[in-house]
Amino acid sequence: MVITSVVVTGLVAGTLGVALHAWVIPTMGNSVGLRLPGSVMAVYHAAELLPLALGGLLIATLGALLPAACAARVRTATALRTE
Repeated sequence: MVITSVVVTGLVAGTLGVALHAWVIPTMGNSVGLRLPGSVMAVYHAAELLPLALGGLLIATLGALLPAACAARVRTATALRTE
């Protein structure tokens, strides 16, 4: 469960990051009267996004392994008492 929640959170965060980039960068340029060229907006090509997404999921999964292993070792009754 810990790893699954981390993977979902990582996917949502990555999607929001790309969406925010597409919104924030033009807004910043417009605020100072600049029209930014497409090369500033097209930071990543579609072929680069897949390995970056997979790398992010791998990092998130590896980061969740230690808490998941600790949670798996705790007895059910102990975990329920601490809630």
